[in-house]
Amino acid sequence: MYRAGMGSELRRYQSVVSDSLRWSKFAPRPGDIIISTPPKCGTTLTQMMCALLIFDGPAFPGRLDDLSPWFDMNTRSDDEVLSGVEAMAHRRFLKTHTPLDGIPDWPDVTFVVVGRDPRDVFVSWEHHSANIDSDRFSVAVDESVGLETVAPFHRERPQTVSERLDQWLVDESPTATMSLASVAGHLDVAWQRRHQSNVLLFHFEELRDDRTATMHRLAEGVGLELSGVRIAELAAAASLEQMRSRANELAPNTKEILADSAEFFRSGASGEGQAVMTPEQDAVYERRLAELVTPDLRDWLHRSS
Repeated sequence: MYRAGMGSELRRYQSVVSDSLRWSKFAPRPGDIIISTPPKCGTTLTQMMCALLIFDGPAFPGRLDDLSPWFDMNTRSDDEVLSGVEAMAHRRFLKTHTPLDGIPDWPDVTFVVVGRDPRDVFVSWEHHSANIDSDRFSVAVDESVGLETVAPFHRERPQTVSERLDQWLVDESPTATMSLASVAGHLDVAWQRRHQSNVLLFHFEELRDDRTATMHRLAEGVGLELSGVRIAELAAAASLEQMRSRANELAPNTKEILADSAEFFRSGASGEGQAVMTPEQDAVYERRLAELVTPDLRDWLHRSS
C-alpha cells in the first residue's frame, strides 16, 4: 500500500513489466481519460476508439503508443513518460493495466475499464507471449528503470500450454504478470465501482461486435459530442482489418518488443478458452472464479445475463 493524490491509500501493483507507484507522480488534468484493463481485454482497440473520437478521424498526429502510452510500464523511465504526458496538447487518454484501486480516484478523470471472459484472456495471452522478444524487453527495462529495481518474475514458465494453464488457474503471486486471480481481481474492483459517474465499464465483446454502439456510449461517457453519423464513420476505422493494415502505427511496439506488429492484431473468438480446457481444469476454473468474484460479475464476464 502507498498514499498518493488526495491522501488516499492505494494498493501498489508491481511486476517485472510495470509499477503502479508511478501514478503517485502523475498530475491529472480535468478531462483526462485513463484506460485501465487487464491485458488482452481490448486495450488497444479501446485506445483506437478514443483516438478516433478525440481527433475526429483516423489521421493521428503520431503513433498510438506515443499519443496514449502505457503510463506505468517499465520500458519507459519516469522522466520519459512524465515529460511526454505533460507536453501533450491534445486531450490525454492513457493506458494502464493497473486496477482502479492502484490509481487515485480523481473525480475529473474518466476511467474506462474493459472486461472479458478470463478463459479467452488466457488464450489471447498465449499468442501475445509468443510474439514478445524477451531479449529486447529486458534491454528496454534495463535501459529505462534498471532490471535490478523491478519485481522479479516469480517462477519459470512451464513448457506446455496445459501446464501454463494449470499455473494460471491457481497462481496467487502478487508479482504475476498474468493469472486468473489478477484478471478477476482487476475486474472485481471495477465492478464494485461501475455505478460511479467517472467509471465506464465495457465488455470486450461489445467492442468487437458492436463498435458503433460502443463508441456512442464511450463518446457520451467522456463528454465528446459527435453526431451518430460521424461516430458510425469513425467506427469503421476501428475494424480488425483496418487496424492490422496500420500495424506499424497502431501496435504498442515503440520499444520494438513485439516480434511482429501485424501479428499483434489477432482475431480472438469467444469460447477459445473453454476449448483448451480439460474437464478437470474447467472444474478448477469454476471453483476459483467463484472464490474470486461475485455471481453477477461471473455472469457478466461469461455474457450469460
